[in-house]
Amino acid sequence: MVGSFTTRFAPSPTGRLHKGHAFSAWTAHTAAQAQAGRFLLRIEDIDRARSRPQFEAAIIEDLTWLGLDWAAPIRRQSDHMDDYAQALERLKARGLLYRCFKTRREILEDIGRAPHGPALAYRGAPLAPAEETARLAAGEPFAWRLSLRAARRALGRAAWDALSFVEEGRGPDGQRGVIQARPALAGDAVLARKDADVAYHLAVVVDDAIQGVSHVIRGEDLHEAAHIQRLLQALLEVPSPIYRHHPLLAAPDGKRLAKRDLSETLADIRARGVSASQLKAELGF
Repeated sequence: MVGSFTTRFAPSPTGRLHKGHAFSAWTAHTAAQAQAGRFLLRIEDIDRARSRPQFEAAIIEDLTWLGLDWAAPIRRQSDHMDDYAQALERLKARGLLYRCFKTRREILEDIGRAPHGPALAYRGAPLAPAEETARLAAGEPFAWRLSLRAARRALGRAAWDALSFVEEGRGPDGQRGVIQARPALAGDAVLARKDADVAYHLAVVVDDAIQGVSHVIRGEDLHEAAHIQRLLQALLEVPSPIYRHHPLLAAPDGKRLAKRDLSETLADIRARGVSASQLKAELGF
């Protein structure tokens, strides 16, 4: 484990922050303060199609209004693509990745035909060399997927079975303590695409390792992601942080707050004349 307490708040600049973001940021910031540790701000902007500079500026404006401070510099993922490329090459060199040319529709159809029904995540296999060469020559798009079969062989059965992470918060079903990692929940996860140099799971594992993050504090909707991220930590031989997943805030209709549902933003709340201290008290801090 990393020695000093270091945590982070890592929003994507794809929209304005809402109360759920404020709750998560304050939760992480408060935890860092309690341990005399570090609180980091990371901008997760690998989604080039949706990320916008104006949203990044708005994130900083909102967090400043909330009264938060963070250790410099801010890590912006788009500035560190070489770090992800190196990690991807390490996994490729070990034969742990394969090119997947299937569309999302084809993936869903394959999952639906699986023996145990559509709840299973996708598991695939490399194409025959001749077919792969032909499809590459034709310029077909593909994704780099992590092969769970190859990963299990690389770790060995004992290490695979012993793979676990520590949960100090709670999972969606109240999970807590030492939890056995189940990477199969994510299937053969996408780690990069032809049009995107890195995908979420690989990027955050690399970032947390480089930044010395000892505690990942985030919403319980990301609890399942810890399973595949724990496998990537083992394969890349980087430390596994302690996880603290917290409950999600819900709107009056019971739905969790989300950017895509146009939840009331922190800017909207400011415009109503609500102060940061009033919001802080409302959220229980």
